[in-house]
Amino acid sequence: MSETHIMGKHIPAYDNKNEPIIDVNDDTTPLIYFNQVFLEKGESYQYQLDGYETAVVLAGGTCSISVDDKVFTDIGRRKNVWDGNPAAVYAPLGASVTVTCTSENADVMIAGGRYEEALEAFEVKPEDSDQVQYGSDDTKTHRKIKHILGQKNADKRGRLLVSELFTVGAGGWSGFPAHKHDTERGTDETRYEEVYQFRFNPDQGFGAQFLYEHEDDLGPVYHIKNRSVIAIDKGYHPCVAAPGYEMYYFTIIVGEHSKSLIQHFDPHHEYQVHTIPGIKDMIKKFK
Repeated sequence: MSETHIMGKHIPAYDNKNEPIIDVNDDTTPLIYFNQVFLEKGESYQYQLDGYETAVVLAGGTCSISVDDKVFTDIGRRKNVWDGNPAAVYAPLGASVTVTCTSENADVMIAGGRYEEALEAFEVKPEDSDQVQYGSDDTKTHRKIKHILGQKNADKRGRLLVSELFTVGAGGWSGFPAHKHDTERGTDETRYEEVYQFRFNPDQGFGAQFLYEHEDDLGPVYHIKNRSVIAIDKGYHPCVAAPGYEMYYFTIIVGEHSKSLIQHFDPHHEYQVHTIPGIKDMIKKFK
């Protein structure tokens, strides 16, 4: 059995004062950028990132978002992540982006991924999110995914995948059967780094994030709470929400070389791909 060693990292909730939580060239997940921005009505936040394409996603509230000379108005229609579908604006690398709050307040998440080519800005409307629901209450794996950047707009983005994931019901497992995507192996697996921000409903909820590099390894396991951020550079990474709590996580997945995520399932548990309802449909949505 391989010895336990630290991999990935857990960043507990803190007041980041609108400064990046996962900055460019991060020591764990250098392909990924993540910032949480809170704005009051009339306030603006501006950024420009060389070498990273980004998506500005409204977790709650409404904003006007300018990307260089393009202006996207009335982005976001929900109060919070539990209240409807996401709205977002894609910004190419190097663009000057200004986010201005037009509602009483706004909860904004900025997801970034390293890329080489400047593409065109575009809007993702709430009705555009590509959704899949799978698993079951019986198997404790009932889950819904709302893809913001994914298969549906693959021709407009680089290697940045952005989704919202929900455990359906109170408690249960996600990212199961355990899988990884840390090695380039042709059509069997692609290397992607991953960053999550978790939220719970009610917000005193909690869960656990497992990380292990090889199928016979142990740990580490991180105790996740509301607004915990997990950065994953390698290994298998299932997670679980405590009974009585709904779990959400904002997911940023960035490929090193491939635009298509190919997952490798832990051989000990791979058979459950064939027994949990809808898993194969979920896998197809990432390709």
